[in-house]
Amino acid sequence: MKDDTRNPRMDFLFKGILTLTTLEDCYHFFGDLCTPFELQEMAQRMQAAKMLSEGLIYSDIAERTGLSTATISRVNRALRYSTDGYAKVLETLKIQEMRERRNR
Repeated sequence: MKDDTRNPRMDFLFKGILTLTTLEDCYHFFGDLCTPFELQEMAQRMQAAKMLSEGLIYSDIAERTGLSTATISRVNRALRYSTDGYAKVLETLKIQEMRERRNR
C-alpha cells in the first residue's frame, strides 16, 4: 500500500484483521464491516488474481467471475506492478492447500 494511504485508522483496521484466526471469525467481522456487494466484489477480485496467476485470459475470467475487463485489468496491474500483495497471499494459500492435501 502506498505510504500516503497509511494512517492510524488504517493501522487499527489491519491490526484488527490480523486478530482473526478462523473463517467463521472472518465471516462475522467482514459481514459487519462490509456490505454483501463489497464482499462479493473483493471475492471476485481474489478469484481474478488467482486465475490471472494461472494464465487465464481476461474473457474467460470475466465470464467466470462476472467482473468487467477494466476491473480484471486493474487486478492484473496490481499483480504485475504493485507491492506484491496479491502474489504473497496467493502463494501462501497455495502452500496451505498443498499441506492440506498431504495431510489427507
